[in-house]
Amino acid sequence: MSGKEAMVFVVRAGGEARCAKVYKEADKRSFRQAVDYTENRKAKNSRQARAMAKGTRYGRQSQERAWQSAEVDALRRLAVAGVRVPKPYNFYEGVLLMELVTDAEGNAASRLNDVEFSAEEARDFHQRLIGEVVRMLCAGVIHGDLSEFNILAATDGPVIIDLPQAVDASGNNHAPAMLERDVANLRNFFGRFAPEILATNYGDEIWDAYQRGNLTPEMTLTGCFAREEGVVDLEGVVREIGDAEREEAARLMRMETR
Repeated sequence: MSGKEAMVFVVRAGGEARCAKVYKEADKRSFRQAVDYTENRKAKNSRQARAMAKGTRYGRQSQERAWQSAEVDALRRLAVAGVRVPKPYNFYEGVLLMELVTDAEGNAASRLNDVEFSAEEARDFHQRLIGEVVRMLCAGVIHGDLSEFNILAATDGPVIIDLPQAVDASGNNHAPAMLERDVANLRNFFGRFAPEILATNYGDEIWDAYQRGNLTPEMTLTGCFAREEGVVDLEGVVREIGDAEREEAARLMRMETR
């Protein structure tokens, strides 16, 4: 199967069937390495960071390798956190070898967009996946592109795939919006089968608990959230900005006089 960023094959490793994900070259992908996703990702060393910033050939190659290895890192990190993702076995030269996720007949599992759900099944899968989103966030990860197209319907329930664009929740300014979009995609898809799901608001509830340091995998969520409204201290904000500007000006002046 061909996707936005890779070709996926069923292969045999010894006596076992596995999945091989072969990444497409950057100019042949329809999913771009947008800065929204790569913001705050760390380079291995200063030389690599400079090359990536300048866009040199070495920098582009380094950025491509970092994009691909990000999925391996995310899979391992999430597996430890108890998130149901394919088990990675090896990664070499742009090929990721991992667990083949199967259905009850032992065939490659279907993506959710190819499955019809009853209202009860939709509610069950939706709740499971909200739980997976919470576990991911507790591990500091946001999928960033979660939808019915990158979740598999395995024998033991939903399995989340396709993670090269995974976002560091604490270091990316776009993290709240990406979490809300992931949750909204789940809401809209399963709401087709169980319309009451369309009235839920788990995204804001989850992010609010995360920001407050209260989010745990065992937390009971309601799907309802009312944002607290308060009076904004505009004068205080202006003072803080002014203080920051004066501190920066003083720092630059000290540098000039050295």
